[in-house]
Amino acid sequence: PQASSTRNDIRDCSTDPPYLPPTATNTTARLAALRDAMRAHGIHAYIVPSTDAHMSEYISKRDARLGWLTGFTGSAGTSVVTMDKAALWTDSRYWTQAERELDCNWELQRTTWIESIAMWILEAVPVGGNISLDPFLFSIATWNSYSQALHGSGRTLLPLETNLVDQVWDDQRPPPSSSEIYSLPAAFTGSSWQEKVAGIRQQMEQHVRRPTAVLLSGLEETAWLFNLRGDDIPYNPVFYSYTLLTNTNISLFVEVSRLSAVARESLLSGCPGPLCVELQEYGQVSAHLRNYTRGNVTVWLGTEYTTYGLYSIIPQEKLLEESYSPVMTAKAVKNTQEQELLRAAHVRDAVAVIQYLLWLEKMVPQGQVNEFSGAQHIDALR
Repeated sequence: PQASSTRNDIRDCSTDPPYLPPTATNTTARLAALRDAMRAHGIHAYIVPSTDAHMSEYISKRDARLGWLTGFTGSAGTSVVTMDKAALWTDSRYWTQAERELDCNWELQRTTWIESIAMWILEAVPVGGNISLDPFLFSIATWNSYSQALHGSGRTLLPLETNLVDQVWDDQRPPPSSSEIYSLPAAFTGSSWQEKVAGIRQQMEQHVRRPTAVLLSGLEETAWLFNLRGDDIPYNPVFYSYTLLTNTNISLFVEVSRLSAVARESLLSGCPGPLCVELQEYGQVSAHLRNYTRGNVTVWLGTEYTTYGLYSIIPQEKLLEESYSPVMTAKAVKNTQEQELLRAAHVRDAVAVIQYLLWLEKMVPQGQVNEFSGAQHIDALR
């Protein structure tokens, strides 16, 4: 049947055959492959979030696991797949979009509450079943919420470091970024990375717990600390990385081959010594952290940007938890140079807006502007 209009062109799973708009994605083969992988691991339900391993607000195409599996391209959601059911939870911003993009393999749940997801799982998975997820894609708080909601239910919440979506996505998954990671010129930073490191170490010494290390998981934390930039996520000048900063050592976990010559020279300029950055491959962070925490140490981290996967490596008695790391709070306080640059940026933007308002005054009476062309024009002026 033909849809009455594009505004209402949503799926209708009550008809035979079901009506699917052209925007819907056929997920039958993807779900079958995921269920094969679940069966191989003895898993009865698998939870897939819309996040990446750094709790980023925006993610790269390579990390859009939820989008690939479901066809839903909204920025927030959670899906759960069992052997015979699949459901997507998202908020009211995306209900119509989800009805346009999902096929009839999926139930749409119009909520984002973890309690709602857990209730659905308890109905769908029998007692004795395993509910699994990738612990490196869930925040500490989210893991704890699932754990609490399922506690005492007779089901097991099972962290699985092999990401099953990645496994079935296989070579169709977009490749990681290969672009250069570069140094931000001193004119834009107002302080060198060495000065920033010294400031964080001073905070470590002054803290009542006297932590021996700070773990950075948020991508903007490492980018700010070392005055480095990249473009791994569209419109976000960051790159995939972790940092473990101790009183005497600095370990940067990153795809080393992507560092520009200038960036590499800057990071290694203090070698050997306490301001020498040891460059390690991005994938080595878990092993390095596991080895480091065998000693008499205390690791300071911000829980907002640390995944449960990394958090669970560190013994509880060796943890110093706060909502935000000292790097995130230091980054929030702008130095004189940064303040001047912010003001200058706002002046330039104000000029563009004034030009736009003048253009609107001339063009709107002529009936030649709509919202889309107006948006294009102000982007061009900016």
